[in-house]
Amino acid sequence: MDSASAASPRTGVGAVRLEHIVKRHGSFTALHGIDLDVRPGEFFALLGPSGSGKTTTLRILAGLEPADDGRVLMDDVDVTSREPGERDVAMVFQSYALYPHMTVAENIGFPLRMIGTPREETARAVRDAAAKVHIDHLLDRRPGQLSGGQQQRCALARAIVRKPRLFLLDEPLSNLDAKLRLETRVELRKLQRSLGVTTVYVTHDQEEAMTIADRLAVFMDGRIVQTGTPDEVFARPASVAVAGFIGSPPMNLMQGEVRNGALAIAGVPVALDRPPGAEGRVVVGVRPGAVQLAPAGVPARVELVESLGDMTIVDVSAGGHAIKLRTPIRPPVREGDGVHVAFSPNAVHLFDASTGLRR
Repeated sequence: MDSASAASPRTGVGAVRLEHIVKRHGSFTALHGIDLDVRPGEFFALLGPSGSGKTTTLRILAGLEPADDGRVLMDDVDVTSREPGERDVAMVFQSYALYPHMTVAENIGFPLRMIGTPREETARAVRDAAAKVHIDHLLDRRPGQLSGGQQQRCALARAIVRKPRLFLLDEPLSNLDAKLRLETRVELRKLQRSLGVTTVYVTHDQEEAMTIADRLAVFMDGRIVQTGTPDEVFARPASVAVAGFIGSPPMNLMQGEVRNGALAIAGVPVALDRPPGAEGRVVVGVRPGAVQLAPAGVPARVELVESLGDMTIVDVSAGGHAIKLRTPIRPPVREGDGVHVAFSPNAVHLFDASTGLRR
């Protein structure tokens, strides 16, 4: 890398395109034709449960695993057969992968020493990268003397020190405790914004992806089942699988039926703000925040009242379904109470009962 490219992020650089990526492990197909576009400077999350293919996709993007079919393009250049060191990417692993015998400064500066960067230039770059992640006072320590959060920052500094065109982050916050994870994801987002570097971020934590990503791709069973902004995916999940995965708590899903142009759950009519579509069985989705305790509606029984301080989750059983209701106030109900639940007409989602796809 020349000194000019090491001096500042490169604007308009870092576009990524995956074209029909297939990955097999023997008779098992891990990726079934992945197509994906990531824009320059974008913070893009690969979101999905364990085993859905998101980390395999990231490793193929990094060049750590070969694809069995398809192409990887960076800035419209085919890099499918290039080695990791030829792709100008930096990867932060879940385990951080720091060298225990090296100091923090030596760990951060390792990528620059590997490409023969002069010592003084390396020292300046190391100090700059360490300052960006607030560990410039720890440069003489070794990884064993750092907390988990400090080790994570060291791994991030090592990734940003040579200013690659692409960051690849594989569950980088999963080893941190809950409080530190919340703090660090905010700092990570601010860091990415300040650097302007395209970032692809793997996580199974949908709240994490929703809060920091510009756009995200939802993976299920080796396929991308939906791509969009966090707001788009939350507001209009493409399938029952996505609806049941996105949201905290996730969307309530119930069996319903459309008859004579009207929707019913457990035989009780449910108001909609639009025509329900074709007659027959449907899956009805309603976010917990759109479920209300009401004088009339679907009969239910209170199973559990969960007080979370600033909100209350009420678990009820209704028509053979477990339903969660989220409210900012604690309602005057107790376990075992008989109640009725109703749904905001504009907040009811309908999915095809056979395909699971959104109507």
